[in-house]
Amino acid sequence: MPKRVVPEERRRRRRPTKSGRILSEALIVETALRLLREHGSTGLTARRLGLALDCDPSTLYRYFQGMDELTLAIGDALIGQALHGWRPTGQWRADLRAIGLRIHAAYLSHPQAAVLTASRVSGRANELAADEAVLDVLRGAGFPLPEAVRVYHAFIDTTLAFAALDAAYLALPGAARRADENMWRSTYAHLPAATHPRIAEAAPLLATRMVTSAYPTALDMLLASAGSGLAGPR
Repeated sequence: MPKRVVPEERRRRRRPTKSGRILSEALIVETALRLLREHGSTGLTARRLGLALDCDPSTLYRYFQGMDELTLAIGDALIGQALHGWRPTGQWRADLRAIGLRIHAAYLSHPQAAVLTASRVSGRANELAADEAVLDVLRGAGFPLPEAVRVYHAFIDTTLAFAALDAAYLALPGAARRADENMWRSTYAHLPAATHPRIAEAAPLLATRMVTSAYPTALDMLLASAGSGLAGPR
């Protein structure tokens, strides 16, 4: 028999924590994001979270069945940040570009959390709202249903893949990031044209572009490809 879902107001602690706060899903997720930012994924444990919230770790299980469910809620919160304030304009390319850039930026604002959650499917409210919005934009633009699903699939996976890739880079220690960036100037820029002619001619451009995210370019290419197969607005 499926486990009954208890509304949050009935799960909430009746008394404040030692610091005077009342626990909620939102507060737990917010605190988990802070711990991920400060300590990385290995620092997110029920014990550490309980200490940060001034509560017994067992109290957290009144709100989440386990740390994996909390992980899904963290990912959903990032998508919620991305959707906040977004409104469709009726221009499908502009609307999808805005959604994609917002999701990418939201994940990169919490790189440790992005690495942990970008590959997950939560089925929670914000994720469902984002999927509904993307599909609605595509169907409203006149894409037939199979094509709308195909473009949606490519769009969302490209967005999350770049979010995971770029977030993993940002989550590296600063010294490692600087060493990677310097490689384009210290190694690639000095390869001789006799042995690596294409790299040699492209080296100045590579040194500039390869230290930035390729997501905006990939997104524009994806939308252009999708638009080429669209006969016209419905």
